[in-house]
Parts: sequence; structure tokens; C-alpha cells
Amino acid sequence: MKLIARVKEIRGNCAVFSGNEKIVMEGAEINLKETDKICIHALSSLLHFMMALRAGVGPEKLGLAKKGNKAYIQCPDPGEPYTEGGTVIFEIEVIK
Repeated sequence: MKLIARVKEIRGNCAVFSGNEKIVMEGAEINLKETDKICIHALSSLLHFMMALRAGVGPEKLGLAKKGNKAYIQCPDPGEPYTEGGTVIFEIEVIK
């Protein structure tokens, strides 16, 4: 099973992502050949939910989508006025 977390939206300034990059997880590994970039801050938010999605728990049940099979998660950086950064919204798709 493959999960793809793709940058959907950036609110503010992100030091790592500029838009449309992806993080690809296959099984319990991050596929470094297919992954564009990894941000340690964002990864801490993504991992727990990606593991649940990998186990078959649907995005709606996790509270990560109103409907459909894609989940939405954001990184923990709140951006201005609290930090000079910004938050990134990821869209996660499960590919079986």
C-alpha cells in the first residue's frame, strides 16, 4: 500500500515547501526516491495519521475529511503573527 502526502496549500511562508511537493510512504517506509522533500515539523503531524490510514481507517472516521477518500492534515507551524513561517496543508491519498 502506498500513501502520498502532497502539498495542497501553503499559508504564509514555508522554509521547506513551495507547492505540490510530495512525501511517499510505502508500508512502514518513506520512499526517498519518490519523495520530493521532508520537513521534520510536518512529518511529526503526518506520521500518526498516515499509519492509521495505512491500517484502513477512513479519513472521515479520523475527522480528516468531510467526505471522500482523501485526508487533510496541516503542519504545526501557525505562521504570522506567531512565527515567521507558515502552515502547510497536505492532501493524503491512499493507493492500494
